Amino acid sequence: MTRAGLKSLMMLAVTMALPGLFAPAHAAYPEKPIKIVVGFTPGGTADSVARMLAVSMGARLGQTMIVENRPGANGVLATDFVARSLPDGYTIFFTSIGHAVNPSLYKDSKYDPVKDFTPIGQVLSAPNVLVVPANSPFNSVKDLVVYAKANPGKLNFASSGGGASVHLSGELFKQQAGVDLVHIPYKGTGSLLPDLLTGVVDMAFPNLPSAMPHIQTGKLKALGVTTAKRSAAAPQIPSLAEAGVTDYEMSTWYGLLGPANMPAEVVRRLNQELRQVLADPATRSRLVTQGVDPVTGPPEAFAQFIQDETRNWSTLLKKVKVDVN
Repeated sequence: MTRAGLKSLMMLAVTMALPGLFAPAHAAYPEKPIKIVVGFTPGGTADSVARMLAVSMGARLGQTMIVENRPGANGVLATDFVARSLPDGYTIFFTSIGHAVNPSLYKDSKYDPVKDFTPIGQVLSAPNVLVVPANSPFNSVKDLVVYAKANPGKLNFASSGGGASVHLSGELFKQQAGVDLVHIPYKGTGSLLPDLLTGVVDMAFPNLPSAMPHIQTGKLKALGVTTAKRSAAAPQIPSLAEAGVTDYEMSTWYGLLGPANMPAEVVRRLNQELRQVLADPATRSRLVTQGVDPVTGPPEAFAQFIQDETRNWSTLLKKVKVDVN
């Protein structure tokens, strides 16, 4: 055997014995722009927070992060798109509570919220808030419930679409308060707000961040938040349970996911940068001011949270009949 042949054979042996030395490494991640898919129209909470993360995380990662809106079917279209994407860390999903709810709502939903995705990290939790126009005769939850019980079917509530958290908050309110309200679906929170502000519709349960500017200017009256306790972002607003709607509790959450089977080192890098962004005092203050509570933790904690949410919503939706098909 020639010297050159012997050298080649030795290199082959080393390569086989130490594959990690020659395998493609993810240490250079990211090497190109990262796409953050949002399943809702521009202007809502999901879109605005995703764009904030795109700027902050992108700066830390040294790459551009691009927000791509893919609205439709309460996020199902975006969810299916991400589930079919390459699990290389360059397509990730800024999702919401709908991720765990949709499989129990839509008969043609094809995805498994747990098995088909890789949890990266929860980002925040936020209450929805029962609001009425400034000229509404109702100044408390009690006022509204008394009237609704005496006038079944005469009051309506707007939502950002069938099956959205804004819709489910209203359906849960109907059940827990024992009232009959007419649901009026819109295409996104941005679409319903003008009619809510002008009194075309009687009430709505938007995310607190979307409603907060209008509450602060007096254009909307806030009667109660949907979480079990008052929100740190709006401690002056009572919870619906505190206001008399027994056992009412619901929160809207948001987080980052990727397609199933993402490389562990890529997930750790994204989670690390996400947590650093959310730990920044200025960022936290900005989020709380907008009406949301930052939530940080490892991917494993978010995975367990999604499993629990999926199970709990499946149980609840068997009691609350919601037809969106």
